[in-house]
Parts: sequence; C-alpha cells; structure tokens
Amino acid sequence: MSIGEKTPTSLVAFEDVTFSYGPTTAVEHVSFTVEPGDFVALIGPNGSGKTTLLKLALGLERPQQGRVLLFGQEIDQFKEWHRIGYVPQQASAFKVRFPATVGEVVSYGEYRGFDPLAIFRTGVSSAVERALHTVDMWEYRQRLVSELSTGQQQRLLIARALVHQPALLMLDEPTAGVDVAGQDQFYTLLRQLCRDLGTTVLLVSHDVGVVLHEATKVVCINRTLVFHGSAQEVTDADLSRLYGFSVDLIIHRHQ
Repeated sequence: MSIGEKTPTSLVAFEDVTFSYGPTTAVEHVSFTVEPGDFVALIGPNGSGKTTLLKLALGLERPQQGRVLLFGQEIDQFKEWHRIGYVPQQASAFKVRFPATVGEVVSYGEYRGFDPLAIFRTGVSSAVERALHTVDMWEYRQRLVSELSTGQQQRLLIARALVHQPALLMLDEPTAGVDVAGQDQFYTLLRQLCRDLGTTVLLVSHDVGVVLHEATKVVCINRTLVFHGSAQEVTDADLSRLYGFSVDLIIHRHQ
C-alpha cells in the first residue's frame, strides 16, 4: 500500500458485541472484522451464536452491548442494503405447488418499491439474466421453482441475491439438505464469485472440513470468540476448544 493510500474499510465489523435472548446469552464480547475480498466461514457447535451474528450483521437484531458496523457505518444509519445479498438456510418457501418460475423469483431481487411501469415490461431484465448465467441456471428460467432439486433451489436463491451485484454475500447454512454433488457445485460457485467478481462472502456452516479448505478466514464461535484468522492456521487444538472434545481435522478437497 502506497504512502497516503487509505486503508480499505471493513465491510462488517463486530466491536465487543453481546446479545441475549431473554436470560440466555447468545454471543458475548465478540470482536472481528470481514475485509473486502474475504471468504469468511463462521463455524461452531449448535447454539453457539453463529446465526445470531448473521442476524446482527443483517440488522435483524441489535446488540445489547458493543456495536456492529457495515461498510464503516453504524448499522442503525446504514441504508445501502442493495450492497448486501442474503441467502437463507433452506428454500423452505418453495412448496410443492409454489407457482412462480425461476425467472420470476430471481426478479424479486430487483424490487425496490412500487413501479407503475413494471406492467409494461416483458421477459427478464439484463440483471436477472446475468445473475442466472452466473449460477448456471439460465436454461431453467421458465421452470417452476417447485420442480427444481434442493441444490438448484439454493443456486436460485444465490441468483436472487446477486441481482444487484452486492459487494457482500451472507449465507446461513446454504448446503443444508443438498447432496454431495450439489455441495461441490455450490462451493465451486462461491470460489468463482470471490475470484471473478470480487464478492466478499460471510458463510455460516457446520461442515468444518469443507469450509476450512474453501474459506480464506475462519471465525470459530461458541458464545465467545475462540479463533479468528487464516483458515490455514486453524489447529486441532482450536477445534477441540471450540467443540469441547478432541477433534482430528480431516479436510475435504473440492476440485
């Protein structure tokens, strides 16, 4: 970095964050950052606070102590939500008779309020087409969502999140219920988003072996912060402290 060049602002910053659900403390005194270009994996046992941290980063909850910043701004003042894409844990809304097509669902990602001219438009926009091509789902654009596999539905949700070309993509257990082949395609897609589009990724996952291979940085959380740093630096001892029992790490190699 040259003299006088400004240090890039963290996309997400947790500063001494504590949050409780009634008498139950979910996360306590947690501090870490997500920097531009990072692929950060949040890992930990069930009930450790991973999803709570994601909710705090999305502004769905507010810390009772400390603060959360998005793109350098206090979350209460942050307005540029189009810069953030979100992919939920499961495509649970897509029931057997869900009537929308792939193209229609991805188009929902463009919604920014009532548009009186929308009824005069036909087909999908260039942004929707680009997003569907990115996740290799363009050929399915007229297929009913209920006809897709779970893995295809998850790729669809990523496409919806990518319509506005967000700088930051947050995902909550996105491979839950996805078969091994689908998971491989999914992580290949995330690598491409980071490498080719420069998208920063914050991912909650239980699949420790996979994410330690895929992620550039890891946040190990079990109410408090156990480890934050390079995925290459995580040790069996760190994971044993995280889960409370002896762990021998086996990393799954996705090619």
